[in-house]
Amino acid sequence: MPDPILQTRDLNSYYGDFQALYDVELDVGEGEVLAIIGANGAGKSTLMRSITGLLTNGRGQIHYRGQDISRLRADEVAELGLAMVPEGRQLFPSLSVKENLMIGAQVGRKGPWDLKAVYDLFPILEERKDQASTSLSGGQQQMVAIGRALMANPDLILFDEVSLGLAPIIIKDIYEALPGIIGEGMSAIIVEQDITKALSVSSRVFCLQEGRVSLESASDTVSREDISRAYFGIE
Repeated sequence: MPDPILQTRDLNSYYGDFQALYDVELDVGEGEVLAIIGANGAGKSTLMRSITGLLTNGRGQIHYRGQDISRLRADEVAELGLAMVPEGRQLFPSLSVKENLMIGAQVGRKGPWDLKAVYDLFPILEERKDQASTSLSGGQQQMVAIGRALMANPDLILFDEVSLGLAPIIIKDIYEALPGIIGEGMSAIIVEQDITKALSVSSRVFCLQEGRVSLESASDTVSREDISRAYFGIE
């Protein structure tokens, strides 16, 4: 595996008294795409929130480029080069498409992603740049959420349930765009319910089951039987 850009060690996360993650350990290499799979409630989104500083009440360590970021705020994590496309898109409803995209640029990181690059990737967003973000279809809103994350020019981008609730044709369009997003050395973590899609774009796959890592494997060699056992906790 390439040198890790991100490492978690003994990561435990909580919502009040409820423990959602148990001693999660994973590495993401430079330029690697890592897939995270698992049933609803397995802890996938909690892991994404913990890595990006949105949830900081746990134990364990998160290192990014050798720096401990376990207790940093979300804005501090973003400034270091991590960006997330959150589950449910979470756009700002009072802002236009263009204004939502510009939110991502506020971290001030230099890089290849600007409005022109995002519009080249998703031309429909330029056509609708002055519209309210909530007037767009679900798939177009997901494109805005991806574009907003790219405008931060991250070195590591996290996609949380990138295809959730979208029509198959829109999912196909977004996955066809992914090579253009992560093909220039960017690292990525993709949380995905569609196991076939997850395996097709990743080099390694982790499965979470009730907050614990139940499987780690190369994506091109893992068997469906291994995934089923890890997914459902079947011995």
